[in-house]
Amino acid sequence: MLTKKQRELLLYIDQRLKETGIPPSFDEMKDALDLASKSGIHRLITALEERGFIRRLPNRARALEIIRLPNTAAPGGNTGFRPSVIEGSLGKKKEAPSSSGPGRGPSEAANESGISVPVMGRIAAGVPISAIQQQTDSIAVPPSMIAGGVHYALEVRGDSMVEAGILDGDTVIIKDGTVADPGDIVVALVDDEEATLKRFRRKGASIALEAANPAYETRIFPPDRVKVQGRLVGLLRRY
Repeated sequence: MLTKKQRELLLYIDQRLKETGIPPSFDEMKDALDLASKSGIHRLITALEERGFIRRLPNRARALEIIRLPNTAAPGGNTGFRPSVIEGSLGKKKEAPSSSGPGRGPSEAANESGISVPVMGRIAAGVPISAIQQQTDSIAVPPSMIAGGVHYALEVRGDSMVEAGILDGDTVIIKDGTVADPGDIVVALVDDEEATLKRFRRKGASIALEAANPAYETRIFPPDRVKVQGRLVGLLRRY
């Protein structure tokens, strides 16, 4: 799953390669995407490479190779982070399984060890990173964490939420949604580009993304720059 800016950059590089046979420079990419600095392009390139969409060729300047394009690249579509996730079954009437063979849907994945929830990549508990991606794995979650609705899991990177008990390497369970109450810990998408795990606050007409570590500053944004992508409902830790 690509963010809007990642998709725009990938399509721009592909277009330039088809037109000229040469990848655009970082300055050209910055201007095309209307970004303030080349550091944003570096982050987008790294994210596209990590997701397997492009390859940087060694020992060659400006050498980029398109490996694949998104399945749906039409402009104007919904480019926000909308992962394919399962629907929790707690509190719902269970239907008797008709067969134990293959072909069962994801909502039938609950067993004695828990409900299988997709792991959708990494989330920054620190400086925001372009981190959300397609499903990388799945994890068994206790049914008590899944109280209806759709859920997904993210691996935490960083230490900005340590005083909330969230450590680097933890796996957080997120209930998908776009609404949060002040004080909720949320997955926030900033500028349709960077994802971070922070406590949600309101400061007048603005939105504050608050860390739980005094080493990190609270970041304040206009509401149109932040999109809530889900709310923390649980945490898993391996020792």
